[in-house]
Amino acid sequence: MGIINVTPDSFSGDGLGSDVDAAIGQGKRFVEEGADILDIGGESTRPGSTPVTVGEELSRVIPVIERLAAEVSVPLSIDTYKGEVAERALAAGAHMINDVWGLKHDPIIADIAARHQVPLILMHNQVGTKYATLIAEMVDSLNQSIQLALQAGVPWESIIVDPGIGFGKNREQNLEVMRRLRDFTALGRPILLGTSRKSMIGLTLNLPVEDRLEGTAATVALGIASGADIVRVHDVKAMTRVARMTDAIVRGSYQV
Repeated sequence: MGIINVTPDSFSGDGLGSDVDAAIGQGKRFVEEGADILDIGGESTRPGSTPVTVGEELSRVIPVIERLAAEVSVPLSIDTYKGEVAERALAAGAHMINDVWGLKHDPIIADIAARHQVPLILMHNQVGTKYATLIAEMVDSLNQSIQLALQAGVPWESIIVDPGIGFGKNREQNLEVMRRLRDFTALGRPILLGTSRKSMIGLTLNLPVEDRLEGTAATVALGIASGADIVRVHDVKAMTRVARMTDAIVRGSYQV
């Protein structure tokens, strides 16, 4: 999954702001480099970021989705936690919803996903980093999100879970999630892993965002080996190679 940040303030430094042509160019390049899905987001979720209005978010993502839907062949994902944005994005040509609050912010997203019959990514998130039993609480929270989706009519096979590296967790907790990623396979759903350029890597290696490629590669390879099915990345060309090599070893599958 290639990340297209149509924001001026992405933590990773790759925000494209309102430059629609740049976003389209990046999307096409990502597909050429091996992306199977493009994830378009119009609001930064970095710590301390300022929330944007529905109108502003729509003005950023809809033109990009409309053009990419006509110009690339891979599915498009809308990265949002707002129901109205999800609804409009699907109408514009998006094929799935990536909800960073796992239906805990705007449960109507589940109804929208069910009505449009699209896949729904449910990410673990919370305010603060206080846990009694980290992994058990995360699994329970994700299970609650799954039940909300099922109750709204989203088919079991359309649900994907994301442990939410970097969201409501400190460095040590993020590292523990990586060590115990296989525990999330107990949920029975495909796992999306988003570690690309995250602060966990920067804090561990004492590196700025632009120097986190190798750290990201380590998390992608180990994540796939521990059960991740989708990896959400900024550096598509390099991480496609990492994923394919890891798949060849771990899953016995490869492509030329």
